Amino acid sequence: MKTLVLSATILAMTAGGALAQDVVRMGTEGAYPPYNFINDDGEIDGFERAVGDELCARAELTCEWVTNEWDSIIPNLTSGNYDTIIAGMSITAERDEVIDFTQNYFPPASSLFMGMDEDVDLTSVVVAAQTNTIQAGYIAESGATLLEFATPDETVAAVRNGEADAVFADGDFLLPIAAEDADLMIIGDPVQLGGGIGLGLRETDTELRETLNVAIQSMKDDGSLNALIIEWFGEDAETF
Repeated sequence: MKTLVLSATILAMTAGGALAQDVVRMGTEGAYPPYNFINDDGEIDGFERAVGDELCARAELTCEWVTNEWDSIIPNLTSGNYDTIIAGMSITAERDEVIDFTQNYFPPASSLFMGMDEDVDLTSVVVAAQTNTIQAGYIAESGATLLEFATPDETVAAVRNGEADAVFADGDFLLPIAAEDADLMIIGDPVQLGGGIGLGLRETDTELRETLNVAIQSMKDDGSLNALIIEWFGEDAETF
């Protein structure tokens, strides 16, 4: 597994006591802007980096950031390679059977289709989606032909090179791409999936889950979470 570890010792700021463990390892993908990505300095960046650092500060946690490929991100959490998943992961009943989630730090948002032909029949074509996502599960049950890829960039490339007729993903990921490429467009209607995005944790880490829940709620209560959502996703983004 290729990993990038960035130490981020966080100063104590507000309520919540430190846990018994010395370091909380925050696992993310680093390939799904604006949620998470690797910046020009080779560091983990994005909305979730900003949220995660603030949560660690409020909870008085010392945190390290670790990257992991999406298709093995849950198995490597449960095997102990890191302590949280903060990677644009929607809360679903299926995932909740394997891991636990905090309350959501991002509200339920629209998934969108993007392609090169606005008249394409989305129920009978080839649709690309990232493997092990709620979007891939939706397409698998829709009647369309699902073409899965390991990374989000590969799903977009599949449309550009003609392998797929459309890509189905979070609207916040696709909208900036469509805005910058005249050949690509949003097609069809938005689809609401999942219960928002939360941090994933091992089912045994109940103390850490509750500590992070308190920190998330404090960010909701003082408006700082909404401010970060607007900063990274724009004024039209869904907020709490």
